[in-house]
Amino acid sequence: MNEKSNIAGLDNANYALERLREFIAVSAFGRDGKLPTERTLSERLGAGRREIRRALEVLEAEGLIWRRQGAGTFLGQKPDSWGDHAASLVPGTNFMEIMEVRLRIEPQLAQLAAMRAKPSDILRMRETCAKIYERTDADWRELWDGSLHRLIAQSAGNQLFLSLFDVVNRVRQDPSWQAVRERARRLDDTLKESRDQHAEIIDAIAARDPSKAGEAMRNHLLTLQERLIRQTSMDHLDHGSKGEI
Repeated sequence: MNEKSNIAGLDNANYALERLREFIAVSAFGRDGKLPTERTLSERLGAGRREIRRALEVLEAEGLIWRRQGAGTFLGQKPDSWGDHAASLVPGTNFMEIMEVRLRIEPQLAQLAAMRAKPSDILRMRETCAKIYERTDADWRELWDGSLHRLIAQSAGNQLFLSLFDVVNRVRQDPSWQAVRERARRLDDTLKESRDQHAEIIDAIAARDPSKAGEAMRNHLLTLQERLIRQTSMDHLDHGSKGEI
């Protein structure tokens, strides 16, 4: 009797894990990537709360989610504690400062990823890259774009670099920064160019070509920087024409 119960429990946990993977793959989350509560997940997915909790433990061990006591469950890797200090940097930071830092560290992270990324890391990069372009809403694209860049940073295998990346990534999650990025996307047809650039970065990492990976990342960020400069210039002209200074 007990043996049958244990087998049934295992089957339920496997079912919950499969449903959770499907749920994460097709669902849109807020800017913070917060998942519903265990109780809500249990009701939506038709699995017991104990099985949901066990499945979440597996996803956390895989690095797909992280949990904070009293705060909830969140998509992606657990932020480094340095990220908690980034909020105070937002009011005094402009997009040029963010881009200057990104251009200094992310090409190097891509180079290290080309040397150290595991095949499973590269597979996750490709899957995450595909997620970016599944939907058109800004929250979705920001969430998965940030996830892809963090996967590359994580694959570099340097904890100090990853901590620095998390600080910058926390700043760029500010709503005002995201609003500028979204307006910049609408200047022209940038979707295909962005997709191609992301694919080029991942292909170079998969080919174990540090030089090409670093250059591809640098070109991607320079393209983004140019779009942001154009957008902020347009914003300035719009404000000026309305008498807003």
